Amino acid sequence: MDADQQQTAVPLLEHAAPLAPRYPVWFCDIWGVVHDGVQADETSCAALSEHRRKGGVVVLVSNSPRPKPALLQQLDGLKVPREAYDDVITSGDVTRAIIARHAGEKVFHLGPERDAHLRENLPVEFTGPQEAQVVMCSGLFDDRTEQPEQYRDMLREMAERHLPLVCANPDLIVKHGDAILPCAGALAAIYEEFGGEVIMAGKPHPPIYEEALRKAEAATGRALRREEILAIGDGIGTDMKGAATFGIDALFVAGGISEDALDEHGVEEVARRIRAEAPGIHLIGVMRRLQW
Repeated sequence: MDADQQQTAVPLLEHAAPLAPRYPVWFCDIWGVVHDGVQADETSCAALSEHRRKGGVVVLVSNSPRPKPALLQQLDGLKVPREAYDDVITSGDVTRAIIARHAGEKVFHLGPERDAHLRENLPVEFTGPQEAQVVMCSGLFDDRTEQPEQYRDMLREMAERHLPLVCANPDLIVKHGDAILPCAGALAAIYEEFGGEVIMAGKPHPPIYEEALRKAEAATGRALRREEILAIGDGIGTDMKGAATFGIDALFVAGGISEDALDEHGVEEVARRIRAEAPGIHLIGVMRRLQW
C-alpha cells in the first residue's frame, strides 16, 4: 500500500467502546453530537455515560456563546443527563475572560438577546456600535431571518475604526433540527475580509483546549498526556482542526452536518476532506453517530 492509500485508510466505526482503554479522556463536542439543538441524542449520551461508568472522563467542549451555567440549563432542558459528562467548557466562558481584560472600556454586543448571559457582571460598559471600543460577537441578531451578508456595512465601519472583535462562536453554521443556521464565525470571516482584528474564543483555537485540559486533570486528579485524550466532534474546521492544533487524536462524527457527504462519497473522501482542512490531524476513525 502506498503512502496516499495509507492516508485514506480510515475505518468507519460502529462502536466507541474499543477506544476507551486507549483514550480515558474524551473532549466531546456538544451541538451535532450530544444534541441537535432540539433534543438530546440518546445514543450519544448513553455512550458518554458508559465511558464514565467504566472510569473514563468526559469534558464537553462547545463553541456555544453561553457561559457554563446557562449551557447547563440548556442541556438539562434538552434532557442531556448529567452523568454523561464530568465538566463543560464553552467559548462563552473564554469570551467573558477576554472581555474582562478590557475593564472600563465600552463594548458593543453583536448578537441575539438570548446571549445576554455573556454580559452579566463584566467590568465594562455595553454600548451601541458607534461608541464602542471593542466588539463582542455571539452571532446574528436573528439567525432565523437574517444572513451574514446583511451585516457587511456595519462590519466594514467597525473594521475601519480598528475595533477588535471577540468571536464567541467560531462556527460558520450549525444544524438546528432540520435547519442550517449561520453563526458568529460567519460574521468574523467577513470582518477579517475588511482587515479587522478577530480574536477567536473557541475551537479550533488553543485557549479552549487548554481550559478543557485543566478540567480533565482536575477530574482525574493527575497530569495527562496528550496521547490519552480523544477529540470527538462533527466539525472539520473546529473539532478536527482544533484536535490537530492541540496535538490530540480525533474521532469524526458524520451524523451532523457531514452525513450527506458520507453517504454520497464514502468514508475515504470524508477523511480526505478532513485532512485537507485540518493538516496534521491523526484521525482514528469516522462514525455516523457516537455509539458505545
